[in-house]
Amino acid sequence: MKPSIHDVAKIAGVSSTTVSRVLNNRGYISEKTKDKVYKAMEEINYFPNDLARSLFRKRTNLIGLIIPNSSNPFFGELAFYIESICTSMGYKLLLCNSLNRIDKEEKYLEMLIRNQVDGVIAVTYNRGILNYHQQNLPIVAIDHYLSEKVPVVGSDNFAGGKKAAELLIKKDCQHIVHINGPIELETPANLRRKAYEDVMREHGRQPITYEVPFHENYRNIISKLFDEQPAVDGIFASDDIIAAGVITEAKKRGKDIPGQLKVIGYDGTETIQAILPELTTIQQPIELISKTAIEILEKQIEGEFDNLPLETYLPIQLFESGTT
Repeated sequence: MKPSIHDVAKIAGVSSTTVSRVLNNRGYISEKTKDKVYKAMEEINYFPNDLARSLFRKRTNLIGLIIPNSSNPFFGELAFYIESICTSMGYKLLLCNSLNRIDKEEKYLEMLIRNQVDGVIAVTYNRGILNYHQQNLPIVAIDHYLSEKVPVVGSDNFAGGKKAAELLIKKDCQHIVHINGPIELETPANLRRKAYEDVMREHGRQPITYEVPFHENYRNIISKLFDEQPAVDGIFASDDIIAAGVITEAKKRGKDIPGQLKVIGYDGTETIQAILPELTTIQQPIELISKTAIEILEKQIEGEFDNLPLETYLPIQLFESGTT
């Protein structure tokens, strides 16, 4: 039989109420008494019931994280930092890997609500997933718009797109193409495209943007780009995975990088830097994005919903390497 709080009280020589007060940090308890309780717990291998304690405190110390795909280096690194920061703050993380499926996202959200999570960090395109007003659920979105009242945290996408386009022009590229996701998706990442197109027009050039439709294989779009734009000598990809695909396809076609074609990605994760160190990319401050999202979420958990920033965009860095 598992040891109980009464067993701890008997060994420590105190009442069960005193043990409960020690575990919940409620009221004044002397250090001597606390030491006796903790030693008794260790002696009989007693672990507190987190569920019961959470009901007492009206907190579960659980945070839900919904991401599209943990195998993607950006989302994987994001989950790593969020979990690490949550742990340091006494929270446990429930990771939900939705694979960009609306049905999975809805089921995950139901599961998180049933488990009474204190809050949710969401990376999803599905604005209808969150019945935010009815649930009154603390939530922060990362680089996606979910509602007019849900705070969004991300990198300075416009500044990143501008730096990428300006670098390709500086490198004397004459035929610069951008690859992005579908414009109809409501995400701040579309500002990467806007910045590229603005810079092109400022220099008297016609912007050329190829969209990767939702759930479409980006490799097909890359191949189509090379077929239709044989003179391309500069490509700005909206993420490093697509940039890696561009490099692979270019090499298949015998194009020299960076001699004949210069390539810039976006994200700058540690994974991509390790396996593709030659890639020039716009580096997102992923750790800072994670920290900021959690700070805003914690304010909501504490009941502070007013005066929170609805959009927070953090500074990017240009990581220049061998593909430019």
